Amino acid sequence: MSTRNLEQLIAPRSLVAIGASARPGSVGAAVTRNLLAGGFKGDLHLVNIKGGEIEGHPLLHSLAELPAPADLAIIMTPAGTVPDLIHELGRRGTKVAVVISAGPGQGPSAAETNAHWRQHLLETARPFLLRVVGPNCIGYAAPKIGLNGSFGPAKLKSGRLAAIAQSGAVLAGLVDWGMAQGIGFSHLFSMGDMADVDFGDVLDMLARDYDTRAVLMYVEGITHARKFMSAARGVARLKPVIVLKAGRHAAAAQAAASHTGSMAGSTAVYEAAFARAGLVGVTDLGELFDAAETLGHGLLPRSERLAILTNGGGAGIIATDLLIDEGGELAALQAGTLEQLDKRLPRIWSHGNPVDIVGDADGVRYAAALDILAADRGVGAVLAMNVPTALASSEEVARAVAGSGGRRMVPVVGCWIGGPDADAGRRALHEAGIPAFDTPLRAVHGFMHIIQYRRGQRALQRTPPSVAEVRSDTALVRTIVETALADDRQLLTEPESKRVLAAYGIPVVPTEIVRDAAEAVAAAVRTGFPVAVKILSRDIPHKSDVGGVALDLVSEQAVLDAVREMTGKALVMANRARIDGFVVQPMIRRPNAIELILGAAEDKVFGPILMVGHGGVAAEVIDDKALALPPLDPVLAESALARTRVDRLLRGYRDRPPAARSAVAEAMVRLSQLIADVDDIAELDVNPLLVDAEGVIALDARIVVRKQEGQERAARFAIRPYPVELESDVEHRGQRLHIRPIRPEDEELLNTFTRHLTAEDIRMRFFGPLRELSHEMAARLTQIDYDREMAFLLLDGRELLGVGRLAADPDFEQAEFALIVASDRQRRGYGALLLGHVLDYARGRRIKRVVGYVLRENHRMLDLTERLGFRREPGRAGNADICVVKALDDL
Repeated sequence: MSTRNLEQLIAPRSLVAIGASARPGSVGAAVTRNLLAGGFKGDLHLVNIKGGEIEGHPLLHSLAELPAPADLAIIMTPAGTVPDLIHELGRRGTKVAVVISAGPGQGPSAAETNAHWRQHLLETARPFLLRVVGPNCIGYAAPKIGLNGSFGPAKLKSGRLAAIAQSGAVLAGLVDWGMAQGIGFSHLFSMGDMADVDFGDVLDMLARDYDTRAVLMYVEGITHARKFMSAARGVARLKPVIVLKAGRHAAAAQAAASHTGSMAGSTAVYEAAFARAGLVGVTDLGELFDAAETLGHGLLPRSERLAILTNGGGAGIIATDLLIDEGGELAALQAGTLEQLDKRLPRIWSHGNPVDIVGDADGVRYAAALDILAADRGVGAVLAMNVPTALASSEEVARAVAGSGGRRMVPVVGCWIGGPDADAGRRALHEAGIPAFDTPLRAVHGFMHIIQYRRGQRALQRTPPSVAEVRSDTALVRTIVETALADDRQLLTEPESKRVLAAYGIPVVPTEIVRDAAEAVAAAVRTGFPVAVKILSRDIPHKSDVGGVALDLVSEQAVLDAVREMTGKALVMANRARIDGFVVQPMIRRPNAIELILGAAEDKVFGPILMVGHGGVAAEVIDDKALALPPLDPVLAESALARTRVDRLLRGYRDRPPAARSAVAEAMVRLSQLIADVDDIAELDVNPLLVDAEGVIALDARIVVRKQEGQERAARFAIRPYPVELESDVEHRGQRLHIRPIRPEDEELLNTFTRHLTAEDIRMRFFGPLRELSHEMAARLTQIDYDREMAFLLLDGRELLGVGRLAADPDFEQAEFALIVASDRQRRGYGALLLGHVLDYARGRRIKRVVGYVLRENHRMLDLTERLGFRREPGRAGNADICVVKALDDL
């Protein structure tokens, strides 16, 4: 359901707290106390069946006494009362309820009992479109409007940092810590069991929330992967999101599952998903707090290059080591900067970066050095460090740093090392809005979280090259898979697996199937020695485990002996296995080749995943791999490859030339397309995949198939793959044109198209002047979320004639269209063709309403929309536009 009605959660005009109490030690008393102390400006009503009053506020006996429906309800009554309260609230018109109450389950059957209870809540709320936050949470708070509907800390500071946590304890701890650091929050979401409102819903809201500058998340498990990925990718394009995933080990994952009822899934898959969405992952609460410190104070470095200013050389060296360890970059100071520092600092200063201004440095010296560093455009931020000495006051130094002119020119991170003396300095920095840490490690972490966010966004915006066109024989692959399933087999044979790979353009070693030793000898003679012989059995997934692989056979006798020996071993080690024959292959002589493994599997949370790593028989022991969520393009594939240790070998060393990394990436892209096209492929291993300077070749493959029931193509993917089924050819006024969805590699095509638009057409489309598309803007227009967005290109051969776009709200109730036709191809009906195609797509997605915003002077667009049945409504406040609206209720 996504964000529907959730505006009444974050901006309610009236609130009712059900289960309000004054009984010491009760949840009801804690929440009531926080509500009354928060200063909520709207109407606040308290309900308790016993009546009475609390601090002068009357207690209503029931909801029937409410003068009007409340926008938001907070429920903290026993579990058995909650479903009836939800029904009563929904019937009266309330649209959001925060259910603090936990489920009724106890003992061994608690999980099942609570699951049924949560489902009952949803079924009760659904007819009224009432949204449920929780249950089993500590509540919700919005400090800016004085709303603290939680039993977390009572004192809240308003700020621009949002926090979302499945654990109420983690959220409360984060808030309490933030108060001590002078950090404020825009929203505090305790997610609880996420029966209805989940992470995706909240992230969708925060993407549009101006009061939120950054987001912190504590995650135990994700419920709706595709919704989460769409929302996370959307919000991360606009603001940093730092996420801590708990349950990284089996025991912790089991505790997380019992805690929230969500599936924990593989930690490595979560990390891949977060990276793909552009989120910055951390591994403990300390790092999350460090991120809150920098984000909460709005640190925005000018660049990645850091200057370190310190009164202790050792402290500066430690910080430098930590920065390099984290992949950071030390600023190279300009000659003019060094000259200015020479004039202002003692003769024995370090004469480089880190800038050690000596142990007797006072506030005046710190401020002077900071001003000089700030004027150096090669410095992106300054880490100001101080170690307390008897020669200068740490607090005085902090106040000098906070009051310096340089502090207003370049972002500053403070690191005041030590106890009470340093603590006074840290407080002074916090009061001035400067992030301040007590150790170099925490300071560097805090700085690098921002850098990692920026790097992640740049990486996701890189334009991928086009993959060479290779016609994929999807029909052949489906026939192979269906034949195996009809034969009640889940494992394809090695020859079948290689035919599948070859059908998608992945080079494979030639393979000949034989029935017995005599045929194996004949095949070896035809192939040419040396050869490899492998056992062929539908019952043996790993041939080397049973001695079923013989390599470097150089004679007919060697082949005969190998077949007899492996047959004997198989009968002993896998005595129930059926031996279907043998395969004979030429030995591939590529002495500089490196063995990789490519794989695909299905995660229970995020669906299909891809893997690349160090291959060979010891692949599991070496355990060098990286995961990626499909669909992939060459940039994303090479990014995954770069996260492996074996990639260092692929880049070349000593006399070994670099391997064809691009060929590995291309093979990964083709595997990504294969599992998108053929849903019944459940698992896939290519091991080894040899790679050298000449390219790649698959020596062995294993594919597991499983019938996928009741799912449309690619519905199981967390990120919707490129929708090839939406490509079509159309006849238009005697022309044969092609319509297809936009692709990431279309950036140059779109740039060329835009450069040839007239200034007037650009103004009509973008509502202002635009010389050309920046890379960031072009990436945003070409790298779209195919689930919520769509952009159709109208093409005449390779010429782009026009673009029609549609962006849907998260709940798919409404979508906004945009349309542009090449300036020299207008008045030929292309606009009507494209907009009609967009509307047909919207109907297919069951979108109920399509809107567009058109400048009042754009008469041709207004006429076009009128012909297609749009009606006109007032435009946006302050804009000279008209809103055109078309209802698509005729579904």
